[in-house]
Amino acid sequence: MKFRPLHDRVVIRRAEGNDKSQGGIIIPDNAKEKPQEGEVVAVGPGLRDEGGQLIPLNVKAGDAVLFGKWSGTEIRVEGEDLLIMKEADIMGIIETTVAAEKAA
Repeated sequence: MKFRPLHDRVVIRRAEGNDKSQGGIIIPDNAKEKPQEGEVVAVGPGLRDEGGQLIPLNVKAGDAVLFGKWSGTEIRVEGEDLLIMKEADIMGIIETTVAAEKAA
């Protein structure tokens, strides 16, 4: 099954959370905070303005994004937990540079 969001909706795969605290304590699953960042999996075609022109979305599949703590609706597609939300719920795109990737 392939899932395609409608209008200005975006499907996001949430980033994995940390298993350990900064002090090295292992955090159990029920105490972990869900990360507020993820990768865009699919995007809708966009919204239409008053004239009927299609306004495309600013995000695209593969973008790393930040979103609000309570944003989106959790869905399960083909056994994978994903989030679906409106583009307006996304706070920004995380842009990586080559120098930052080498330092990591």
